[in-house]
Amino acid sequence: MTDTTIARIADFATTLQFSDIPAHVAHDCKRRLIDSFACGLAAYHELPCGIARSVAQRVKVPEGAYILGTAVRTLPELAAFANGVMVRYLDGNDAFPGGGGHPSDMISALLAAANIKKSSGKDVMTAMTLAYEVFFNFRQAACMRDHGMDHVFYTAVGSAVGAARLMSLDREQMTNAISLGITPNIALHATRRGHLSMWKASAAGNAARNGMFAAVLASQGMTGPDHVIEGSHGLRELVPEFDYPPLPGQGRPFRLPEAQMKYFLSESHSHAPITAALELHRKVAAEDIKNITIYTYWFAWSEIGSEREKWRPTTRETADHSLPYIVSAVLLDGRFGDEIFSDERLQDERIHRLSDKIEIKEDPELSRQFPDKYPCRIEITTKSGSTITESVEHPRGHHKNPMTDEEVSDKFRMLTGRVLPKKQVEQALAWLWKFEEASDLDPFFEMVNIGRK
Repeated sequence: MTDTTIARIADFATTLQFSDIPAHVAHDCKRRLIDSFACGLAAYHELPCGIARSVAQRVKVPEGAYILGTAVRTLPELAAFANGVMVRYLDGNDAFPGGGGHPSDMISALLAAANIKKSSGKDVMTAMTLAYEVFFNFRQAACMRDHGMDHVFYTAVGSAVGAARLMSLDREQMTNAISLGITPNIALHATRRGHLSMWKASAAGNAARNGMFAAVLASQGMTGPDHVIEGSHGLRELVPEFDYPPLPGQGRPFRLPEAQMKYFLSESHSHAPITAALELHRKVAAEDIKNITIYTYWFAWSEIGSEREKWRPTTRETADHSLPYIVSAVLLDGRFGDEIFSDERLQDERIHRLSDKIEIKEDPELSRQFPDKYPCRIEITTKSGSTITESVEHPRGHHKNPMTDEEVSDKFRMLTGRVLPKKQVEQALAWLWKFEEASDLDPFFEMVNIGRK
C-alpha cells in the first residue's frame, strides 16, 4: 500500500483538468512562462549555462526536447538540466514567499516533457498549475532549509509530477514517479552558504533534470519505495514535522499566483532594500554618508546579510546574494541593473568602501511581519549628523504589489533583447501571450533560436 500522502498527490495529479483552473490562474501561468523564458534566454552566454548546454548537446535526439536558444534536440532530462540552469542563473525568476524556493525552476522539466509528447499549451498550463501546487505543499509540509537541506528538493518532486502528467502516466506510474522524485533528491543547503559557486544556479536545473528522469523511469515501469514519506527511514523520520496540507478543492485557492515575480534580477529578499536605496539616492549623496544601518527580518539577515563573504563578494553568485554589496551599488548608481554583478564591478572600490559602512540588523518586529510582508528599513547617518530613513513593505513584484502585464512584457523585451533581434522578440512575445492556443511548442523554440538566420 502506497503512502497516504503520495496517494493524495497522485489522485489530484491524474484528475486535474484545464477546465478546473480559474481564468486568473491560467493567465498567471502565461506571465510566468514569459518571465522564465526571458530569464533563460538572457543568460544564454553565461559560463555555467554554456557548460550545461555543452553537456546536454553531447546527445542529439531528432524527436527529443529542445535546448533553449538552439535548434538542438536532446534527451528530455538533459534539456531540462540545460534549460533549468539558464532560467535560474540570473536569479530573476519567481519565488514563493517565506524562503519558499523558485517554482518556475520546474518549467524546464515540463517543457522537455511537452516537447517529446507534442503537448498543447493547455496541457502545459495544466501540468504547470499542478506542479506549483505540489511544490508549494511540500514547502508548507517541511522547511528543508531548517534541516540543512536545499529547497530544490521541492523542484525535483514537483517536476516529477508535472512531467508525469504531460507524459500521460497512469495512477500507478504516477505514484512511482513521485516516489522516484523524492527518494534520491535530498540536496544540501551548503549550496547557498558562504562563497557561492556556479552550483547555486545549477542546483535547480539538476533538480528539474532529476524530476524529469523520475517520470521517464516510471513510464518504463521502474518502481520506487512504497512508503518513502511515512515508512521506516522515510522523509518523516528525517523531517518529523512533515504534514502535507490539502490540495485545491473545497474552497482552497490555487497557489500559483502567490509566487512573487521579480522586478529586479536579484535575490528576492534584496528587492525591498533595493527599492528603499533607490529612494535614498535621491536624498543623499554617497560621499556624504557616514554609516548605514539596514533593518530587516531574520530570514533576509541570515540569507544575504550575515556572512563575511557578503561584504567582499568575488562571484556573481555571491554578489546577487549580498545585501551590503547590492545596496551600496544602488546608492552609488541611483539605479539597479544586473551589470553590477559583472567582474569589473565586483572590483569597484567605491562599492567596497560604502559596504564597509553598512551594518545589517534583524528587527524582531519586521521578522514578525514576514512573510506576509517583505519589510525593510534603511537608516543613513550623514557626516553632518542628520538621519535619513526609508521603509518598504511590499516591493514591486510581491503578490500584494504585482507587476502589470506590460511590465512583464517589458522585462521580456529587455532580457531577450540581449540575445535576439527585435523582430524575433516581438514574435515570440505575441506567441506566448496566446500560449493556451498552441497545439505544440515547436514553433516557439524555433522562434527563439539565437542562431536563426
